[in-house]
Amino acid sequence: MFKHTPFDLTSKTVLITGAAGLLGQEHAKAVLECHAQPILTDIDEAELGLVASQLSNLYPEANIRQFVMDVTDKGSVINVHNALASTDCRVDILINNAAIDSKVNDTASLSNGTRLENFPLESWNREINVGLTGALTCTQVFGSEMANNGNGGVIVNIASDLSVISPYQPLYKKSGLPDHLQPVKPVTYSVIKTGLIGLTRYVATYWASSGVRCNALSPGGIFTNQSESFVEKVTSLIPQSRMANANEYHSAIQFLCSNASSYMTGQNLIIDGGRSCW
Repeated sequence: MFKHTPFDLTSKTVLITGAAGLLGQEHAKAVLECHAQPILTDIDEAELGLVASQLSNLYPEANIRQFVMDVTDKGSVINVHNALASTDCRVDILINNAAIDSKVNDTASLSNGTRLENFPLESWNREINVGLTGALTCTQVFGSEMANNGNGGVIVNIASDLSVISPYQPLYKKSGLPDHLQPVKPVTYSVIKTGLIGLTRYVATYWASSGVRCNALSPGGIFTNQSESFVEKVTSLIPQSRMANANEYHSAIQFLCSNASSYMTGQNLIIDGGRSCW
């Protein structure tokens, strides 16, 4: 599939952060379909190994590498870079996917701790450290190599539809709770995803002369067997009247990572079923 087309990623290495998560696995499948060599990284060693094994079964001829990596620890990122360099492996494409997405419908979230006026600074620092500072750190380490090796490269930042719209907080409302105790989508997610768009534009212009392209993908919500009431409420906000399937972002990743998007940089590709059009 995609052999000898602008989407062909044969011989390209693609490092994915947060590869053990739902979207990370899908990004790996997307580039594997284009014959790339994925480098899976995640802080969760057990889940990372499971995902790598599943992908190897699906794509037995692929060269899939895996590394435990903590994007909040620059030393950990540098260690992975050095391990790859020791085998003459150059990262051609970086997908900054690692993030913490606080699930508002978790039992632990049913308190006023998610609300702006009470949101803990420890949570703010931890989530920004992973989702935004982690993307910067990986860009510094792997993007610098792309800029300096004479071959350029591609960076894709995984943002969200909440990079361009605000959370619709009534989605998370729980019956029987007073307003000041109602759970909400935490402020961190919107700030991080919006910040990634700023990072995308900055990097796109900063390393343009070195052949490094940087774009963002902003997915809408993915159906993962959420409650019927939640799905009903959220789909009422989406012109296509449904949430995304996990594999519906494959083609977008393939486009952004390949020469099919060779004249595109500094942009935010929003794929949300039309929700942000309202």
